[in-house]
Amino acid sequence: MKFIDASVFLYAYLKPRKDLPPELSRLKAKAKEIISRIEKGEPVMISVVHLSEIANIIESRASLSKSIEIIESIIMLNNVRIKDVSLNDYLSAIKIAREKSVGINDALAYYLMKKHGISEIYSFDKHFDNFKDIKRKN
Repeated sequence: MKFIDASVFLYAYLKPRKDLPPELSRLKAKAKEIISRIEKGEPVMISVVHLSEIANIIESRASLSKSIEIIESIIMLNNVRIKDVSLNDYLSAIKIAREKSVGINDALAYYLMKKHGISEIYSFDKHFDNFKDIKRKN
């Protein structure tokens, strides 16, 4: 099982406002490939915080209806394990964020991965490369 970062969904589902440079087009195609594998049953984990991040960004960049559609499609998949986040999880993430100079949600993903024995993450966020004991896949 891999953790899946919000960045994968954002690259896959957000429509560009202008023509994409080749590198961003490549990332968008890779994101769609990852989503396709998940839709076909590949097991992944995500937290409620990362789902909220996806919902908020898609709602602001696209529409409320698109955001609802995407979040609903994610949570209806039996192979997507959605994890709650406690105050203690967030406190641990804040400590990691300070130590590794990464965003709190990235630190939270890392913390949850370690807590649940996951060593790989689907992400386009290079901040995850700061963690030498996990592997970023894209």
